[in-house]
Amino acid sequence: MLTEQQILNALSQVDEPELHRDLVSLKMIRDIKIQNDTVNLTIVLTTPACPLRSQIETEAKAAIAALGAKQVNIKWDANVPSDQRISGRLNIPVKSTLAVASGKGGVGKTTVSVNLAVALAQMGAQVGLMDADIYGPNIPIMMGINEPPRANKDQRIIPLEAHGVKLMSMGFLVPPEQAVIWRGPMLHSAIRQFLSDVDWGNLDYLVIDLPPGTGDAQLTLAQSVPLTGGVVVATPQDVALADVVKGIAMFQKLEVPVLGVVENMSYFLCPHCGERTDIFAHGGAQKMAEKYGVPFLGEIPLDVAIRIGGDNGTPITAAQPNSAYAQAFKQIAQQVAAQVSVMNVQAAQGELIAGASIPIIQRSR
Repeated sequence: MLTEQQILNALSQVDEPELHRDLVSLKMIRDIKIQNDTVNLTIVLTTPACPLRSQIETEAKAAIAALGAKQVNIKWDANVPSDQRISGRLNIPVKSTLAVASGKGGVGKTTVSVNLAVALAQMGAQVGLMDADIYGPNIPIMMGINEPPRANKDQRIIPLEAHGVKLMSMGFLVPPEQAVIWRGPMLHSAIRQFLSDVDWGNLDYLVIDLPPGTGDAQLTLAQSVPLTGGVVVATPQDVALADVVKGIAMFQKLEVPVLGVVENMSYFLCPHCGERTDIFAHGGAQKMAEKYGVPFLGEIPLDVAIRIGGDNGTPITAAQPNSAYAQAFKQIAQQVAAQVSVMNVQAAQGELIAGASIPIIQRSR
């Protein structure tokens, strides 16, 4: 007859691949139930977007089967670790803040932001998307919603919601034809209000779509809330890659860990013959990431379906969730979520110095 202690002993030999510590010491095992030779248990992941769930499942089942169990049933749950610096600075129940930046406009930064947010939500996370591009807000168009938000009884703004993601944008507050012509202090005030006066609720991830470049909005945001990590978006041509360096340098100057670089519009596949064309060259973002020692998160192809989804307010991850294009965004989301979990767990365990720049997590896969 198997015992719970035997099962815990066996699972203490199974490591969480990202954290390199065993499942038991990380308190990831719950609700063990034994019925004859059948074992039921729950494994609590550090993110619902865990990219190595299948590896954990295979190794856990093998360890328990080695004890003589004939059947092992695993249920999955997730408890995303928090960036403790956020609650120390702002009274908002947000576990992690993810800033998406680009050195220049026109590289698809907002496309990456919305699909990253939707992909995380589809995998079970509680996600918010904040449009910090005050002068050129595009989130309302790309998420397919544009109406004035309401206030709750505490006079806090209730974020709108689309595709499972909570949203806040200046585009919800001003008419589409009206230009926002503000000086720096008003910009600073708007970003602060988006953080503190919006009733985000409990979020695992707040994705923040930054304006292009390295100006007031980026500095204000970094001064207003700790940023758990940053993602830099680029296209392959040299003129865009030259600005990747500025994006990386900006995050490093602000002591924000660079989670990685995404190469958008990486290549084009002809829908008729399947021939691949590297319209804007190819591979430049990966080489740039390697040169500056930051992870390369992946390639997003240039395809009309992605453009149509953005124009129609249905991101490709929502419109065609099983497509190769949506899977590319999903894989990027998994990598980002995994890195954030590692950093937050290490920080909570005192493995990182408080206030120091968190080291970049290089991935072997």
